[in-house]
Amino acid sequence: MRLDPRGEAGTFRHGIHPPEHKGSTAARAIERMPFVDEYVLPLSQHIGAPSAPIVEVGQEVRRGERIADPGGFVSVALHAPVTGHIDAIELRLHPNGRMMQSIVLHRDPWSAQTFEGLEPVPWSGDEPKAAIQEIQRAGIVGLGGAAFPSHVKLSVPEGKTVTEVVINGCECEPYLTCDHRLMTERPEAVVRGTQILMELLGGVRGWIGVELNKPDAIEALKAVAPDDIHVRGVQVKYPQGAEKMLVEALFGVEIPKGGLPLDRGILTNNVGTTAALADLFDRGVPLVERVVTVTGPGVERPRNLMVPLGTPLRALLEHCRLRAETVQVIAGGPMMGAPQKSIDTPVLKGTSGILCLDGPATVDLQEFPCIRCGRCVRACPMFLNPARLARLVRAGRAEGAGEIHLMNCFECASCSYVCPSGIPLVQWMRVGKTELRNLQRKGS
Repeated sequence: MRLDPRGEAGTFRHGIHPPEHKGSTAARAIERMPFVDEYVLPLSQHIGAPSAPIVEVGQEVRRGERIADPGGFVSVALHAPVTGHIDAIELRLHPNGRMMQSIVLHRDPWSAQTFEGLEPVPWSGDEPKAAIQEIQRAGIVGLGGAAFPSHVKLSVPEGKTVTEVVINGCECEPYLTCDHRLMTERPEAVVRGTQILMELLGGVRGWIGVELNKPDAIEALKAVAPDDIHVRGVQVKYPQGAEKMLVEALFGVEIPKGGLPLDRGILTNNVGTTAALADLFDRGVPLVERVVTVTGPGVERPRNLMVPLGTPLRALLEHCRLRAETVQVIAGGPMMGAPQKSIDTPVLKGTSGILCLDGPATVDLQEFPCIRCGRCVRACPMFLNPARLARLVRAGRAEGAGEIHLMNCFECASCSYVCPSGIPLVQWMRVGKTELRNLQRKGS
């Protein structure tokens, strides 16, 4: 059953309005990051099983060549971001803080670093399974941050039907502008990728949701979108970019607790992922690079950069002139990003931004007892009670927190942002979810 769309400027209930901090990069065109000598490619940079290496140390590889195969159904391939040779396959520091098996690639300094021998991938909407396998082999994952394998999302389970394809261009996370620039500079690729998705799924409508603080992106998309792809402006609110929130903003419907947009006949994708699909099928280019916003008060030259995967964060920060006063580097945005203990970790498929903060931007809040003000409840887009959940987890009662829907939290950090007592609520959510998963593993 088709959903009735809302008009322009829809939104979801609850949420917050943190300062946007996008001004330093919103109007900056995407620049290409200069190539570096060494690239580190963790085999685990997506949700699911790690990729399995198919190269050996010393082997010469070309840019775009597959160097690791999927390690299972919920896994994708990995490709060489540059032409060069394999230096090592060893443990290297991952942005998640752990040592992870990685392929280390040394660039050929004499190569022009062009794509050689790549051709458009033949596909047909009449044979979607074959096309979906090509997406897995191309290493394409969700580029909004979660890095969920795209072919899994497109493998619609039996009994489920998709009637709407929603492309997410909200980019509600403060500071980040990589999606904004992609929509503004490559609207044809975003629309083309949307058309590919629609043809693969068959008989669906296309929607592109963009927050109203990006009028140039909305205008660029509308200028090239055909009649069957609807570009909608939605209100500026965090976390509007969460898929459940965007669905509510566009159609006024809620996704059931524990459910997915697919339960309402909706399939969502990020604009970067959608453009990557167009690059694959129209040019034969696998996922070997992505746009990264490098920004914050800790860099002198904020930029939107097209970065080969595996590039060390250190190289990006040197290129953008890291300030001596920088005290924290975050992979991602300030709300959901991961603070880095080293800047020698690499750019991954899910790295949307590098945020550099100085002392004034990283003041540690003193924690006080909860005053039962209810601000976290009013902010939570999932209608949870974060203060109560945190108290249960803190008391060692993760199972009790699970009974009141802890696992529905997607860690947007809205609760932590509004808490006047400075309680790190979202961190307690993460602790509780980890404990619940451990308990489930022990019980299975």
